[in-house]
Amino acid sequence: MHRWWEDVVVAHGRLPLACLLLGFIVGFLLIRISVRLIRKRVRWWPGNVRAGDVHIHHMVFGVVLVLGSGMGLVALYQSSVGVISSLAAVFGVGAALVLDEFALIYYLRDVYWEEQGRTSVDAVFVAIAVTGLLLLGFHPLWLLDIGNVRDFRSDPNVPERLFTVTFALVNLLLAAIVIAKGKIWTGLFGMFFPPLLVIGALRLSRPGAPWARWRYGEGLMRRAMRRERRYRRPVIRAKIFVQDLLAGKPDAAHVLRAAEEELSRTVVPAPPAPPPSAHLHLITGRKPTDRHPETRPVERPPESVDSQ
Repeated sequence: MHRWWEDVVVAHGRLPLACLLLGFIVGFLLIRISVRLIRKRVRWWPGNVRAGDVHIHHMVFGVVLVLGSGMGLVALYQSSVGVISSLAAVFGVGAALVLDEFALIYYLRDVYWEEQGRTSVDAVFVAIAVTGLLLLGFHPLWLLDIGNVRDFRSDPNVPERLFTVTFALVNLLLAAIVIAKGKIWTGLFGMFFPPLLVIGALRLSRPGAPWARWRYGEGLMRRAMRRERRYRRPVIRAKIFVQDLLAGKPDAAHVLRAAEEELSRTVVPAPPAPPPSAHLHLITGRKPTDRHPETRPVERPPESVDSQ
């Protein structure tokens, strides 16, 4: 472990990034322990911070830490590695406090202990995953390094530059398709390993994703629904278990509601398009029955006197 730390992290100048990740993880765990103790109303633990009747969310402290450490990183960028690493750790703690209330920013209301509050945990997981990949040496377009493609900025070879730009644009296009299909994690890791983008772009979309709503008919939508129930249900339950283990369960009324609604939704076919004659009067000024006699209502014969 020590050798890996020296050879992979320190030798490649990734110590500030490692400190940022460490500060982020520690900050997230500490704030989640704090809010869970506050939720259980433990007497010996201090409660929420208030200014009069206003509850000050910990996101506010996170913004202050991010701004302060960010300005320090910019002003002291030529300082020693120790100073930069310390500021990076503070930045990670502040970022954790902000992303822990990402759902409040996204929904513009306090949904911390509701089903929508899981969005904050997802944002934290994404941040940890991206930072971890960068720390391990992965980065977008890293396959070009394997192929001995030289640095883009110092490479005078025009064909290789063109190849690099084309490769990057294709990756971005595939990532956009994968994300539009509702596969966020595949799109995220695919930016670091492009074959995943190809697989995600070719496979079916999730039924609630924009791609399915835009392009799928009833047949493909039903296939997507069957696949969602068969393969995604265990993954969703496992993810929710991990989220509850780390961040605490939402209120009982909101547990699993959003996931179950998505997995149990039915496909309703679109209503048939109206005949062209239905809107002809908007152009000609005539009613449909004036132009097409076959569309006139059938007149009923008068009832006889005997029937009355």
